Amino acid sequence: MKTFKALILTAALVCGGIMTANAQLGGGQKIVYVDSEYIMENIPEYGDAQEELNSLSTKWQNEVKALYDKVSEMYSKYQTEMLLLSEDQKRAREQAIIDKEQEAKNLQMQYFGAEGQLYQKRTELIQPIQEKIYTAMKEVAQSKNYAFVLDLASGTSVLYANDKNDISDDVLDQLGNVMQTVRREDRRKATNAMGGSTGGSTGGRSGNVKPRK
Repeated sequence: MKTFKALILTAALVCGGIMTANAQLGGGQKIVYVDSEYIMENIPEYGDAQEELNSLSTKWQNEVKALYDKVSEMYSKYQTEMLLLSEDQKRAREQAIIDKEQEAKNLQMQYFGAEGQLYQKRTELIQPIQEKIYTAMKEVAQSKNYAFVLDLASGTSVLYANDKNDISDDVLDQLGNVMQTVRREDRRKATNAMGGSTGGSTGGRSGNVKPRK
């Protein structure tokens, strides 16, 4: 998600300069926005990727926890038997505990470190989807002459956003040319069932509130 939001923000900043220039020249380009979370929720491939990542994360967390549990077990046993051990035996047991704890830390870094296996797997599964979303968004913006595209899911402070300027469904429709997405009519049914507004309403939204959810 962070990578995609960074792409959106970069595009927004670049397009912002274009928008300012066009405003000075009296251009007709306008500001629109997307909700990247809503877009991803309506891409089955993204849901499948998230499930796979969650499954791997749970599996690896259990492996790491098992090692830390072993460290606790070894330490408890050592405390219980410490008075019966020679100095050499104490040093050997203490070193074994230290080694086991280091093994647990190494495994944790291997799986969950900044460049660990979870990060690599997330990049492998999610980045291609994010790139397709970005490409679709760019194509929609260029075809409709939009100069500036915000992402309401990025955490950027947006005080007001009119639903008429939400192009999330247009981006999803464009994405449907290259990958499977939930059909627009089904998205609207889900939206209506949850009491949210659809992208063609005449209302507005304040802050980062997402009526669809």
